[in-house]
Amino acid sequence: MFSRVLVANRGEIAVRVIRALHELDVEAVAIYSTADRDALHVRLADHAVCVGPPSAAESYLQIPSVVAAAETTGCEAVHPGYGFLAENPAFVQACAANDLVFVGPPADVMAKMGDKISAKQAMRAADVPTVPGTEGATSVAQAGAAAAEIGFPILLKASAGGGGKGMRLVRRAEELDEAFATAAGEAGAAFGDSTMYVEKAVVPARHVEIQVLCDHRGNVLTLGERECSIQRRHQKLIEESPSAALTPELREAMEAAAERACRAVGYRNAGTFEFLLGPDGSFYFIELNARLQVEHPVTELCTGIDIVREQLLIASGEELSLTGRAPRRGHAIEIRLNAEDPEHDFRPSPGLLTRFETAQGPGVRTDTFVEQGSTIPPYYDSLIAKLIVWDSDRDPAIARAMRVLRETVVEGVPTTRELALEVLASEPFRSGEYSTSTLEALRAVPV
Repeated sequence: MFSRVLVANRGEIAVRVIRALHELDVEAVAIYSTADRDALHVRLADHAVCVGPPSAAESYLQIPSVVAAAETTGCEAVHPGYGFLAENPAFVQACAANDLVFVGPPADVMAKMGDKISAKQAMRAADVPTVPGTEGATSVAQAGAAAAEIGFPILLKASAGGGGKGMRLVRRAEELDEAFATAAGEAGAAFGDSTMYVEKAVVPARHVEIQVLCDHRGNVLTLGERECSIQRRHQKLIEESPSAALTPELREAMEAAAERACRAVGYRNAGTFEFLLGPDGSFYFIELNARLQVEHPVTELCTGIDIVREQLLIASGEELSLTGRAPRRGHAIEIRLNAEDPEHDFRPSPGLLTRFETAQGPGVRTDTFVEQGSTIPPYYDSLIAKLIVWDSDRDPAIARAMRVLRETVVEGVPTTRELALEVLASEPFRSGEYSTSTLEALRAVPV
């Protein structure tokens, strides 16, 4: 095991990784921008290095500064968390060039799977179902031809995209030209790559993902699924496991597909295969997130496996102690508490937390980086905390999640707390019969 590791992130995920390192008796080195000088992850770390001003582009995304922070503090490895540089092959290569172990997959695998077009081609070669659509970079004319063949509605998607950017749902032919231009422009601005492709829109669809762990000897462990269909603008708000939509046979088919994919691409460390699930039980590969997911605690509570610890053990050269299908029990739900105003199109709401109190009790976990008196800065993601609950079955888990939300107090900034309570109390969520369009439908219903 390493003796000192740089945590190349901020916020709750930096806190999460630092705690895992300390449990392994490994020193943690934090990086921070000047806006995060007094942040919890800086205080918890054994050492901390300032990497620049508040803007992420001038601090957390500066590869030379992050690598220099690791080198000057004598780190042996770098854990990227999620977001920022976590899926940047150039960062992985920079780590390798400076004899730093990157806690994640190799750069070539990350690059291949980070490009959605090449990723789909790799999945087809591994006999993993993919959504019908175009094979490569697609012009607006080719998009029209593809739509005529597979039928509307279609999704325009950015090849280098993520987080809903560069994505548009097109329901009719007359909408195509404008939607294509808008999506391509958005993709170019966000990712420096305006390449687009087309997929058949599966409607209604559920978003179900499979967590995997892979070691350097090719061993694979699948840890079951997470249901992530409660979304706004393609960004998740509530996740749960197991999914109410999966039979044991369908679950095994999806886990087997993820395992085949891991072996086919030579994957290593933690990753998540995201699938669309149709109403007929058919499932299609969307993308591989070659990193730790925000919602990983859901899987940890159902399997008893510390995924961050496993990431570090794998990166240090150890083999998986368990392969195949991880045993799991009970039901877990995660609610993302964001500093956003749902009544104003989820507008980010940075500011001072004048009061912050989290719920306690059995089966309750809170992952956060804030305290009463903390300031939510305007420069980064709006996530305040992740509220995660576990119980023996789905109904008591929902009841526990609602109790936790009611007891959680956040004052000073608007949040998504009340919205989450509405979703959990809704008939579609309680019945388990929901899809990626459910939140939009619930918000459209007059109160």
